[in-house]
Amino acid sequence: MLKDKNIVLGITGSIAAYKSAELTSQLVKLGTNVTIIMTNSATHFISPLTLATLSKNKVITDFFETPSNFEVEHISLADKADILLIAPATANIIGKIAAGIADDFLTTFVLACRAPILIAPAMNERMYLNPILQENIKKLKNRGIYFIEPEVGNLACGEKGIGRLADVHKIIVVIGAILEPVTPLKGKKILITAGGTQEPIDPIRYIGNRSSGKMGYALAEVAQEFGAEVTLISAPTQLEPPVGVQTIFVETASQMRDEVLKIFPCVDIVISAAAVADFSPKEIKSQKIKKTTLPPVIELNKTPDILAELGQKKQAQILVGFAAESENLIANAKVKLKEKNLDLIVANDIKTAFGKDTTQVTVITRDGEVEELPLLSKKETARQIIKKVESL
Repeated sequence: MLKDKNIVLGITGSIAAYKSAELTSQLVKLGTNVTIIMTNSATHFISPLTLATLSKNKVITDFFETPSNFEVEHISLADKADILLIAPATANIIGKIAAGIADDFLTTFVLACRAPILIAPAMNERMYLNPILQENIKKLKNRGIYFIEPEVGNLACGEKGIGRLADVHKIIVVIGAILEPVTPLKGKKILITAGGTQEPIDPIRYIGNRSSGKMGYALAEVAQEFGAEVTLISAPTQLEPPVGVQTIFVETASQMRDEVLKIFPCVDIVISAAAVADFSPKEIKSQKIKKTTLPPVIELNKTPDILAELGQKKQAQILVGFAAESENLIANAKVKLKEKNLDLIVANDIKTAFGKDTTQVTVITRDGEVEELPLLSKKETARQIIKKVESL
């Protein structure tokens, strides 16, 4: 798949730069032509000579080197590149690219490059989860730049968390998927629900839950990468919908039910990742309730059980649910799987479920197969879930 492809590898000043030697070696073994651009900081972590030997090409480290054959090198190289991979990518390089800064060869090359760009971040967890960096990543994703999320594990600082450079093999697989996309769900229509519904008490107060919507949004993004036509029905979140995914916004459980039932007959797969409130106030006040007159008791009604209703109505559709539990995780999930006529259920402990960028889940199939996944980013967890759905 990668034979004779021209890959430009950008290496920046991360301790993970040493892994670029293995990455280069593996790419060359697959028959690719690898040209390496190093930032000045990267040369402090690994020798350009090492990478030149492995790639069998000159390594570019200086913007002002005399160009070969008097070409404008960053332009001529951009014309030849099939893909630009930046691995490892620091917070600094991501910020520069997001701001359109071109102050060295690599950042200048990014602006000249018309080929796909894949960025593999590597840094401390605190830096990776910093809102500024996440905004920069979101901005670049919206511009069509691909990202492969870092992994969870032991970091150079001695802490454990998300931030390790993605596995070399995984990076190579993603390169292949970008250059020659494999779309196992092409032609399939998937409906995904996400977020936590809000059941109003008065114009400003509501009953809700702590769902961030991150899992559902990650599922929508991965399903689209797998070639599916995705509709996302989202309760309120602080997230930007994945680019290209049709998104319908709702607030309450009742509104979500109405939208889901409209679309359900037209889809092949439903993944119910939303945290739908189980109860709603019996009476909604039209005016804000004053603190002094707040009733000591608020009467509640049960909200519609959307998943159970889909289980009764489904014909050929694959139905996937989630079970967030505080005790008896597997047993409770199996009961829910059977009672709601699901094909697959994803069980997670509420301690790892809400608000975080990582999660640990157990996937249970209708046939009784139980697979416990390790602690992963929600994007990687979504990928494992979608693969399991595809196998059904």
